[in-house]
Amino acid sequence: MTQIDEAVAVWTTESGEPQRIVWRSRRYRVNDVPTALVGPCDWWQPLARHELGYGRAPLQICGWRFQASADDGETHVFDVEYDGRTRWNLVRVFD
Repeated sequence: MTQIDEAVAVWTTESGEPQRIVWRSRRYRVNDVPTALVGPCDWWQPLARHELGYGRAPLQICGWRFQASADDGETHVFDVEYDGRTRWNLVRVFD
């Protein structure tokens, strides 16, 4: 696993699941079912320092993990996150 912090281009379905990624000028097509990566909701952060009586902090999708392959067969598993506005960020690559 390589940790990375790079901007990437990601194309998604209407429901938000990744279909393609361009990383370092190479296009990869998603060839499995993406897995949602979840974390605490942003609006919950001011309350995070308080102890919860029941349950846990509400979660939201904060990124995706998926396998994708280039046309020549090079394949990686990518973890990407969306900043909520305009930028996709590549966080990890698994070879």
